[in-house]
Amino acid sequence: MNRIKLLSAIVAATFAVQFPLLAQPLDSSSIASGRQVATTLCANCHEISPTAYPTTVVGPKFDDVANLPSTTALSLNVFLRSNHNRMPNFILSSTDTDDVIAYILSLKRK
Repeated sequence: MNRIKLLSAIVAATFAVQFPLLAQPLDSSSIASGRQVATTLCANCHEISPTAYPTTVVGPKFDDVANLPSTTALSLNVFLRSNHNRMPNFILSSTDTDDVIAYILSLKRK
């Protein structure tokens, strides 16, 4: 049992180091920055907020993405760093990626 606790602590620490967003609460400056990045890069195809409508809806609404049961900081991080078939492959900085993730997670209904 102690080995399981130790292994769990090591895994948690590893994720916290590799994915800083997972280890921190969402802050308003990250959310605002993420919304700005999303407005610049994503708003042509996605509704990024209930008040920002794209000219052509191609992808899902960010609100819908946020409220999927599978949406977590880790799943968004993996998705944003993977190649996409129907999306442009934007290369975001780690900070921009974390901020977009913070913005999307802020849309999750409580």
